[in-house]
Amino acid sequence: MNPSGSLNPSPRTLEVDSIARFDRLVSAGARAMHGWHAQSLDLRGRGAALAALDAEGAVFLGCTFDPGVEASLRSRGALIFPRLTGVPFNPYRAGLYTPQELYAGIVDGPYEKTPDGLVYQWSMRPGQRHRLDSTLAAALHDHAVGDALEEFVRTLNSGGRSIVGVMGGHALQRGTGGFAAAATLGRLLARHGHLVATGGGPGAMEAANLGAYLSTADDDDFHGVLRELTAVPGFRPSVSAWARAAAAAVERFPGGTASLGIPTWFYGHEPPNYFATHIAKYFANAVREAILLEVCNGGIVFLPGAAGTVQEIFQDACENYYGAPETMTPMVLVGREHWEQRFPAWPMLQSLAAGRAMEQRIFLVDSVEEALAVLGG
Repeated sequence: MNPSGSLNPSPRTLEVDSIARFDRLVSAGARAMHGWHAQSLDLRGRGAALAALDAEGAVFLGCTFDPGVEASLRSRGALIFPRLTGVPFNPYRAGLYTPQELYAGIVDGPYEKTPDGLVYQWSMRPGQRHRLDSTLAAALHDHAVGDALEEFVRTLNSGGRSIVGVMGGHALQRGTGGFAAAATLGRLLARHGHLVATGGGPGAMEAANLGAYLSTADDDDFHGVLRELTAVPGFRPSVSAWARAAAAAVERFPGGTASLGIPTWFYGHEPPNYFATHIAKYFANAVREAILLEVCNGGIVFLPGAAGTVQEIFQDACENYYGAPETMTPMVLVGREHWEQRFPAWPMLQSLAAGRAMEQRIFLVDSVEEALAVLGG
């Protein structure tokens, strides 16, 4: 199992992630299902097709069958993971989340009643993280999300697009100069062909996803949204009001530029932002942090932040310190006073990099425009 929580696909593994794909394989004359991974499919009405196929080595995760079909598949060598009841999420989902899915019902109801809020409440029940059924459901979910994220990244890479990470403080308020700068960075990166990836939460993360989403909007619309959002500066005291303000902006400007958010329910007090169009949300924060760094093949920009951002800087630095030259990606710290004086990560980073290949891949700049220039924008 790789760090994303999903299995490394072998040449003999075939992801069957839709009924249409299953039907195409059958129509093309498939005889055996060895290596097939069917995920969360409603296979009712396909009993005859399944009976005609050699089931040895097939894996079915959370699928639905006609009566008697599941027993037949098991007897013929298939591995079947049953549908899990009592959990407010699909452990076998086949794709990434959207903000509309996570925040379904936010316009008319409180955040606590949205799918995202319900999953967080489930995860925080006393003893939940130590129960076998709960930990199994969460692990299966994270595997499925990791698999969907791998497919998303693979498609981007095949198209020649790079992913640039933007990291910074979650407490950054809408209406501040720092929020506007982070939004401008996301906008500039997207305009120069990069896909923006963040931790998917509030603050600088929301701002960068917002900027990317509105990268094709004109300047007046972009700055207009920034002004409108100041009416609800942060997610405290009301996640509901904070999310509704973002949802209203997205509704007015549908079809914005794609970007990625990788949040976690582990930090449930930090809700996912509404501007990331593709959301890979995990239960396991350690997995989430590792994969966020891994997918950013175009480098990472570190905006001013505190403990979490400092941790991310040195987690990324460790990867570059021990990595081969061809795997190293740029690290760009924005804000000289912040990273030299307030939280002096830059001197330590320089000391680590001295005399190593990564020395030429670390940068300290004062503006997001300089950060873009360093990344080749």
